[in-house]
Amino acid sequence: MPPVFRFAPSPNGYLHLGHAYSALLNFDLARQSGGRLLLRIEDIDKPRCRPEYEEAIYEDLAWLGIVWETPVRRQSEHLDIYRRAVDHLAEAGLAYPAFESRAEIVRMIGQSPRKPWPRDPDGAPLYPGSVASLSKEERQVRLQAGEAFVMRLDSLEAIRRMGALTWDEEGAGPEGQTGRIAARPDDWGDVVLARKETPTSYHVSVVIDDAVQGVTHVVRGQDLFWATSVHRLLQALMGLPAPVYHHHRLLRDAEGRKLSKSAQAPSLRALRAEGKSPQNIREMVGLP
Repeated sequence: MPPVFRFAPSPNGYLHLGHAYSALLNFDLARQSGGRLLLRIEDIDKPRCRPEYEEAIYEDLAWLGIVWETPVRRQSEHLDIYRRAVDHLAEAGLAYPAFESRAEIVRMIGQSPRKPWPRDPDGAPLYPGSVASLSKEERQVRLQAGEAFVMRLDSLEAIRRMGALTWDEEGAGPEGQTGRIAARPDDWGDVVLARKETPTSYHVSVVIDDAVQGVTHVVRGQDLFWATSVHRLLQALMGLPAPVYHHHRLLRDAEGRKLSKSAQAPSLRALRAEGKSPQNIREMVGLP
């Protein structure tokens, strides 16, 4: 079977050079290996995702000369699949509803004698709640009352059941890690799997989509290197196959910041309007 690659942007803004590098790298690796390239639209964040941004993704990728298979998978069309997966984890005693607001979590951390409070690889404080803090009956009463909640992974129980996990890395981590990598899901604590208003999260959707689409090679930025620990744990819990991973370098601006939509990185549309060609873009991102 030929290898299967995918490029999976979110339509919450216009693509920039960082997206171009990742998309072109996936495209090149697929061609070089005689593989397939899929395009997936990760649009579970409905308030921020817009149809015009999705259309712009297609336009920008076509302008770059990238060819992908159709139909394109949109995550928003598969929410029931993700919801059932989270429900299954909850029924197995591996996920639970948590009701604290962000302000309450900040207060809980501030009142803790543990200093400094541990943070995940992205720098966010770990969830300070306790799975045992509410009985099953109390949780059900609060759910029936319509309280806001998130579904969290019981990471300690999940790790206990699955044991040590690894993944195969063909790229490199932030510190040059490559080869067989030991997963460290405990670094993330009880991550959010779903929310009341959105029955999934990036972690849940991405592992299910990769499995459903038969993705064999996940090529993405180094900023997601340690998130692979969570993905490996979820894959093991759900009985999903583990693809090979390739985390690539991040493109940065003059101040050393990762190019991002939030930092107003120049869009491909703007660069095209300035007269840049697809070959110019390849040169700018360091691809032949």
